[in-house]
Amino acid sequence: MSRPTPHVAVDRDVLEDNIHAMQRAADAARLALRPHAKTHKSLQVARLQLAAGAVGLTVATVSEAEVFAEVCDDLFVAYPLWMDDERTGRLRRLLDRAGVTVGVDSVDSVRRLAPLAGAGLRVRIEVDSGHHRSGVPVGEVLAIATAAAEADVAVDGVFTFPGHSYSPDSRASAAADEQRELGAARDALEAGGVPCAAVSGGSTPSVAYARAEVLTEVRPGVYVFGDAQQWELGTIAPQQVALTVVATVVGRYPDRVVLDAGSKVLGADRSSWATGHGRLLDHPDAVITALSEHHATVTGFDAPRGTRVRVVPNHVCTAVNLADELVVADGTWRVDARGANT
Repeated sequence: MSRPTPHVAVDRDVLEDNIHAMQRAADAARLALRPHAKTHKSLQVARLQLAAGAVGLTVATVSEAEVFAEVCDDLFVAYPLWMDDERTGRLRRLLDRAGVTVGVDSVDSVRRLAPLAGAGLRVRIEVDSGHHRSGVPVGEVLAIATAAAEADVAVDGVFTFPGHSYSPDSRASAAADEQRELGAARDALEAGGVPCAAVSGGSTPSVAYARAEVLTEVRPGVYVFGDAQQWELGTIAPQQVALTVVATVVGRYPDRVVLDAGSKVLGADRSSWATGHGRLLDHPDAVITALSEHHATVTGFDAPRGTRVRVVPNHVCTAVNLADELVVADGTWRVDARGANT
């Protein structure tokens, strides 16, 4: 019996090609690769990345780190953590299982790590390189590093997320911003007598422009699966899309068809420049014009009811976070870190 739709499917051959291609590119650029596991949330995918040569994994939360410590002993929580007693206890226990570095972007947040002094925790200071989300200006990094020294917490370097690379024609300029700001932050630390071993950056759209003259590692995530955003940005070709949502045509009308995959499966993200709410992998001229919880309305495509199609989500990270499992040719893989948001 065919698996009911909608379901999330992964083409393992394409996935492994993507993993090895990114590893080769990082090696050629003389950059360590620390993939962001929030994209796939899967121990199986993480094992493939580590076996291909990744130096460790990036995660977004302590709970993701707790999951991925099963397969990786070098984890970076690339997020400006704000510690409380509960999270401090969890992080202390995690440090018994793996080496952990956490992001910080304020003197106050560093001071809240003081109870973990001597436990082996490292911190990495987040720099704003133009995305204007979290991160500090270069002029503040030395004060944060000084606060870390006073709390007896080791600083291992600086990092940024060049998120403004997720825009047409901004990939190269965002990478240039990243290089400039991280280089200045590194220089500021070293001028203040603070070693800066790690200089970490790199999103999937900007990673092709990352350079070892400043960076030591990159942290792309979406590259493993690809998504409609990366397709439209030109970061990937359609044949590099490894994850799709298999959906069925349940409605057929003179001007549209309706699929049984809505926002509760595909996710609701849509950038202002996106042409639709996802794309059909095998019908690139089709447009998903509307998305509700359990419906996708598609124009520019016609097929009888019961036809199955492969839908590429706009943002694969949010689609995976909505799934319990990933369907592969020989079975299923769990989304092990689903719900690991604390």
